[in-house]
Amino acid sequence: MLKTLLLLCLVGAANALYKQWIPDTNYENKTNWDKGAVPCGNDKVQFSAQRKVSVFVETTHAVQEMRMPVDGEFILNSGAGFYVVAGQDPSCGAGVTTQFKDSESLQWFNPALWQAAATLDDIQRENFLFFVHEESVPCQYDDVVFKASSSFRVDTSSSQPSISVKSVSVLGKMFDSRSEFIQYLSSRTGQLQFHGSSAVTVGNSGCEDPSGCDCGNSVIHQQICASVTCTSLSCKKPLLPLGHCCDVCGAIVTIIYAPGFNLQIYRQRIQHLFLVLPQYKSIQLGMSKVFKSQRLMGIIPFGSSAEIQVVIVDEEKGTLSEALARDIVKDARSHGSNLGITEAEFQASTGSSSDQSGSSVGIVVGIVFGVLIVITLILVVVVLIRKGVVQMPSMPSLPSISSLKNRNDTGDLGGPLDRGFDNPIFDKPSMLPAIPNLYTTETNNTISLTQSGAHFINPVYDENETDFTT
Repeated sequence: MLKTLLLLCLVGAANALYKQWIPDTNYENKTNWDKGAVPCGNDKVQFSAQRKVSVFVETTHAVQEMRMPVDGEFILNSGAGFYVVAGQDPSCGAGVTTQFKDSESLQWFNPALWQAAATLDDIQRENFLFFVHEESVPCQYDDVVFKASSSFRVDTSSSQPSISVKSVSVLGKMFDSRSEFIQYLSSRTGQLQFHGSSAVTVGNSGCEDPSGCDCGNSVIHQQICASVTCTSLSCKKPLLPLGHCCDVCGAIVTIIYAPGFNLQIYRQRIQHLFLVLPQYKSIQLGMSKVFKSQRLMGIIPFGSSAEIQVVIVDEEKGTLSEALARDIVKDARSHGSNLGITEAEFQASTGSSSDQSGSSVGIVVGIVFGVLIVITLILVVVVLIRKGVVQMPSMPSLPSISSLKNRNDTGDLGGPLDRGFDNPIFDKPSMLPAIPNLYTTETNNTISLTQSGAHFINPVYDENETDFTT
């Protein structure tokens, strides 16, 4: 059973959050060596000649041979050092050549390289907190902690010119003065520990808003997510929390709050009411203040609104998270007036939600709102036109029928249009020349021209005959 992890994105609570850097460049850390073990008296130790490194050495170590880096340093604890063994060290084995691993690629904005806690005591007790990815790395109001008896090397490169935090603790000393920390960064040790294009700055004040403050890492969301690998999920409808890089199986509770809401107090309430219960021991719960984009008809953005996002994750397909989400929403609706909560709803990866019709109602409201805006704009334009404030552009006049007729009778060169030749047989009689005896009723002619037109005479057929006999 997992230990309950509670995200305290206080981003504005009275107590600061602490973000601790996990990797180190300590000599005694076996994960820093390619053989997976700390070198002993029969081993040959090698540091990459071209790599910069600051190595913390806590105790005394025996070596057979050591190749040092060209640009590096050893930070020796009291009584620490190195010596060469004469002969073989019986407790070491046959002896190997071991290489110190490269730490050049460890990035500040990798969420997997940080741990969060509400207090320094919680860091010592390893009572760490769960965060969405954006808030796993230090926020602008956080205290950054590098382990006291430790050294490190971190790449601070980003698209931003600087990284602002409240304070930074290095080798047991806390820096909250900008000038003092700049002086430390310019030292030889500071240059070996911090490198990259973005300068780390301290001196930010804590958030004074009881409902929380923005973490400030949304501008580098893409860079944070570039180092995150998402796993496949088996739940029915995975959810993507704001500030997270991957979909999750669980539930998201959205809380709309009033001016009297206090994030720290509400976080403690959730902890004492629900997370202490046996059925919720495996739950990971994250609570933070986020700014959700508002969209007209679900498409056109027109601003953002602040709300509290509670992310609930479990190892199942989200069924346990849904149960906890229902309990939280029920409690918020029952005691919201005392907590400063005006509205609460949830969505679960099982497909359930606190109001199944909520989405359709929102779409209808958005459509109605959009239609009203269009009608209002049309009325405003009409009024402005009538008052003469806005003038309609003049439209080109349409050609008349007579002009079109005259145009049809006129050629491209301005002369009369050539319509071909006249056929005297099919033209009207009035158009034919007055030729004597042209129109006749004689039936002996083979062609007869009458007022009704021209036709041929069939000599076999007698039009006077009406009976036929065999």
